[in-house]
Amino acid sequence: MAFRTLDSLDVSGKRVLVRVDFNVPLDGTTITDDTRIQAALPTINTLLDRNAAVILVSHLGRPKGKVVPEFSLAPVAKRLSELLGKDVRFASDVVGPSAQEISESIQPGDVALLENVRFEPGEERNDEDLATALAELADVYVNDAFGAAHRAHASTEGVAHKLPHAAGLLMERELSALSRALDNPGRPLVVILGGAKISDKIGVIRKFLDTADAILVGGGIANTLVAAQGKEMGKSLVETGSLDVARQILDDAKTSKCDLVIPTDFVVASSPDDAANAETVTEVAPDKAALDIGPESIAAFSDWIAKAKTIVWNGPMGLFEVSPFDAGTRAIAAAVAASDGYSIVGGGDSVAAVHQAGLADQMDHVSTGGGASLEFLEGKTLPGVAALEE
Repeated sequence: MAFRTLDSLDVSGKRVLVRVDFNVPLDGTTITDDTRIQAALPTINTLLDRNAAVILVSHLGRPKGKVVPEFSLAPVAKRLSELLGKDVRFASDVVGPSAQEISESIQPGDVALLENVRFEPGEERNDEDLATALAELADVYVNDAFGAAHRAHASTEGVAHKLPHAAGLLMERELSALSRALDNPGRPLVVILGGAKISDKIGVIRKFLDTADAILVGGGIANTLVAAQGKEMGKSLVETGSLDVARQILDDAKTSKCDLVIPTDFVVASSPDDAANAETVTEVAPDKAALDIGPESIAAFSDWIAKAKTIVWNGPMGLFEVSPFDAGTRAIAAAVAASDGYSIVGGGDSVAAVHQAGLADQMDHVSTGGGASLEFLEGKTLPGVAALEE
């Protein structure tokens, strides 16, 4: 994939509109995790070093085209000011008088942040007029919001067609890392998939059944596959509406060169609140729920991970928020960290798990894009990325 990068743009003395992903968790007006803001700093600082004036645009939450005060980006502007060590001007609107005043007065070295772009009803329908109004605020456009690149919105796709444009450093890093798993991966290529719903990852499973050497499954995905084999899963999370699809995946795996590795033991309890009575079993009783993979499965997964040259991990192995049902996810995180293979971790829960385990810095790439990374790995065209292609 050939896409324009920052090095292809002349930004000196120009106003650069940068689409970032500042969709951060908030407790009232307090940001509880500023990882996404931190991730945008390299692009912002590079543009400032190149004598640009930076105007940032982002969404926060799902206000659905209406002004919802609790989704204001004002707290983000405050935190960004602290991180940059300089004042960040904040527009009280997106393309209205406040944004226009900032656009007209901003100088090289300045940074401004527009109000939540999803306050605009035209954002999510990729409205031509909104894209034009955004473009009129700047001279150049940079998309650094990989997490929103799978959406064809005015600020992610529409505006790119109206200005000279490029990928930001975060976007470039995401695309380069994920492409490494698709285009010419070191082998064995081992894919680890977990999380609640197999329906969310059908496309990825099918893609990698054709290209990976092994797919290791845990979480609700594994529960559904085991149930599709006709085995009792008791009160476990099973996506009953996807059992036919799960059976098809099992059939496809029989003729694939890829090993589909399903857990052979589970850590079960009557409910997540019954952790004191957790036990390891190979067969799940009707009154029990599988809440994590067991030690035998951890060992089998770890063997594959140890010999992998490329690892893609998306989704936890169990209910990792609750001890002792976090053991499987933690063990997999440790195995990936210890591996000599190139490791890519994506998906909010997986990323949270490696951070909680203190192992994030031992992964080669920790993705900021959940849905976007999954769709990219499926081979789907991401509108926000396609708009940046040369």
